[in-house]
Amino acid sequence: MKLLKNLTVQVIIAIVLGIIVGAIWPEFGASLKILADLFIKLIKMMITPIIFLTVAIGIGAMGDMKKVGKIGGKALLYFEIVSTIALAIGIAVALIVNAGAGIPTDSANGSDVSQYTEAAANQEHGIGAFIGSIIPENFIGALANGELLPTLFAAVLFGMAAAALGEKSKPVINFFELVSEIFFKIVGMVMKFSPIGAFGAMAYTIGNFGIKSLGNLGMLMAAVYITMAIFLIVVLGSIAKFFGFNIFKFIAYIKDEIFLVIGTSSSESALPSMMRKLERFGCSKQVVGLVVPTGYSFNLDGTAIYLSMAALFIAQAYGVDLTWIQIITLLGILMITSKGAAGVTGSGFITLAATLAAFPMIPVEGIALLIGVDRFMSEARAVTNLIGNGVATVVVSKSEKEFDEAVNAELTRSRA
Repeated sequence: MKLLKNLTVQVIIAIVLGIIVGAIWPEFGASLKILADLFIKLIKMMITPIIFLTVAIGIGAMGDMKKVGKIGGKALLYFEIVSTIALAIGIAVALIVNAGAGIPTDSANGSDVSQYTEAAANQEHGIGAFIGSIIPENFIGALANGELLPTLFAAVLFGMAAAALGEKSKPVINFFELVSEIFFKIVGMVMKFSPIGAFGAMAYTIGNFGIKSLGNLGMLMAAVYITMAIFLIVVLGSIAKFFGFNIFKFIAYIKDEIFLVIGTSSSESALPSMMRKLERFGCSKQVVGLVVPTGYSFNLDGTAIYLSMAALFIAQAYGVDLTWIQIITLLGILMITSKGAAGVTGSGFITLAATLAAFPMIPVEGIALLIGVDRFMSEARAVTNLIGNGVATVVVSKSEKEFDEAVNAELTRSRA
């Protein structure tokens, strides 16, 4: 009975029950999407206040603006390098597996994908538009609308101003720390309902798409999962080893957040608790506050792998042979379009549609081939995004001497 009180066990049981309910009573299962939606809304309402408070406190207490700039610059450089590696691995595996060859495209030709192409057309993906979207219309509006990057921008400005005031800002920073603790306490209360959210999400997925959809386009699904596993173990594992920590132990440490993401297919659902866990792992509050929320737009390793493989899968399905120049061009376009994926509802399809619109030799209606299995691949990319951002935070913390080895050692002893 003690085992059943463990949150990880509860989420796993909820996922299995969701699959059973969706398979036996598909209409009822599909109607349970409301449970997942409500849980994710509960989490999302916490995200922007927590990010604002965490970043403002971290920078305000740090006081050294050169240090802030150095941490931010190092994080962005790391994001760009690792995301490019992820894209390149996705393209390489897609070319080797050639999963799209021989797939019938008749079912896609008459499909209505206008909701994705219209959203992609309305969503500006250029560098200028992306940078412009970071600056909020007004200071409070960023928090009120739940916009991640504008909130981060406002928090950085607030923290810099507080740091410049020095001792005068201490009462405000101390007050923010108390408010932050209250918000994290609320997150702890909300997380107790995570099994219900995971149950509803899985019941909806199986009930809506059918149990058979688990096997549709199996080769592509297997290729995406294997590629992400290779990326996590080989690439992130090598990075972790170089910086003195074990990728498998780190993954085991954040297992609760991983199972929550698997259940909800949303890496955002685990953001607040992930930030707190990284602090307990030994990372400083200011590094966590800067790197994690920034990584949700700039360090989407799983999304990068998925987009590159999906684009080539569609090209292979339609018999489009791309030259090496075109493949390198596709890689460059994906480096830009993938940056805006985090803040878009249905980001996978919309960002893919935007990419194909800029690459007209691949038919955009081919995204209809992926609709049935996208939900299952979204879980893999969300987990990869989560782990990738966690590793990035530890790496930046260690490289900036902002990692508390004593705290980490104590954590290791307590978990032994």
